[in-house]
Amino acid sequence: MNTFNINRRHFLKGASATLALSTFGFRGIDLINPQRPFRVALIGTGWYGKSDLFRLIQVAPVEVIALCDVDKNQLNAAADLVSKRQKSGKKPKLYGDYRKLLSENELDIVLIGTPDHWHALQMIDAVKAGAHVYVQKPISVDVMEGEAMVAAARKYNKVVQVGTQRKSTPHLIDAKKNIVDAGLLGTIRHVEMCCYFAMRNNSNPPLEPVPDFLDYEMWTGPAPLRPYDGIPHIRWWRAFMEYGNGVTGDMCVHMLDTVRWMLKLGWPTKISANGGIFVQKDAKSNIADTQVANFEYPELNCVWTHRTWGTPADPQYPWSFKLYGDKGTLSASTMQYDFVPVGDGEKIHKDVVYEREKYPEDLTEERIELNAAPATRLHMLDFLNAIDKKSRPVADIEEGHISTASCILANISMELGRPLSYDPKTMTVPGDAEATQKLQRAYRSPWTHPDPKKV
Repeated sequence: MNTFNINRRHFLKGASATLALSTFGFRGIDLINPQRPFRVALIGTGWYGKSDLFRLIQVAPVEVIALCDVDKNQLNAAADLVSKRQKSGKKPKLYGDYRKLLSENELDIVLIGTPDHWHALQMIDAVKAGAHVYVQKPISVDVMEGEAMVAAARKYNKVVQVGTQRKSTPHLIDAKKNIVDAGLLGTIRHVEMCCYFAMRNNSNPPLEPVPDFLDYEMWTGPAPLRPYDGIPHIRWWRAFMEYGNGVTGDMCVHMLDTVRWMLKLGWPTKISANGGIFVQKDAKSNIADTQVANFEYPELNCVWTHRTWGTPADPQYPWSFKLYGDKGTLSASTMQYDFVPVGDGEKIHKDVVYEREKYPEDLTEERIELNAAPATRLHMLDFLNAIDKKSRPVADIEEGHISTASCILANISMELGRPLSYDPKTMTVPGDAEATQKLQRAYRSPWTHPDPKKV
């Protein structure tokens, strides 16, 4: 694949972009027009898959060659939207099987917006097919999937960016640079992370026939086949551990990843967790409605708490992290940050950056997260810069793996009732055969679990 230089004026469409480019150390994305647009495909055309694709279209010259989804209605609707958003006005080719899409098209970039249980196989197959990949978080549903994804990215020498776009969020970049790195917190010895959103689906829908527009067998893929009780990909799948890792896998991964980035942390030395379904016991959902997890580092604890019921501990920061230092405290979320010093020093507050005027099409996009759109655009720019420079992106697959696997290990700790220490060199939990066995889920036939040593 050729690399491309992207026109600077197209890239730098605002102050937030300028800040991020300088912070990330972008070099030489200057000044010639691309030889041709990036050839792009999207696998999984639901809410966030389309959102990621539209952010990429906004910041780079692309031609969306193909779309894949097992829901024909969703696929056709996405094709109509893409034809209106991309410069050529063309409708992409449509597929129900991502393997056929990869085999029939020469692609530069593949975006993966499918449910969590599909991420590993699709990412690995995409890099094998020669594409760079942008994959949504969490990257995997088990630890060995993540190890295989990292191994595949390295073996095939492809850039893989994970959709943990907090690292590209302008006000959080500012907090890292001007609060954390500047030393305003002093010595940091405690971190709290939380989510108090009522995001657990507590319904009990009846069984029903699978609609003719949905390939439910392919939607399920390597996961267990649940009796069909409604369109799973309209958020219903997140209610089940068969397809993901609950609220911790979905929401803690963002906050833990951001904290690790800000504090330059690698693998936790020990992970422990407790929780379960304590309140919302009448629903089909099998994800925990209450959980506390501790990610231990030398002289530092990072504590996660979630409840899908009740009120948040801090109404201003219902999904957030707080860094506690001996000189002050930083509270931060997707919407804002606040620094409060010890003593009589100056408090600092910054809000999320919006770009409504620069990108007016955002205002008519269904279900768009306006607060996250600037971050995702910058995340795409970082991804493209890494492709151009043959370097690692800010949310490289290995970093996404550490954050994802740590959340998975918290769930395993909660299940087993004991702390775990994962060794990435041996890919085991030393001295704990039962926990080591749980690092890899069983795949449903005929799908084969990827092997980190044989990708």
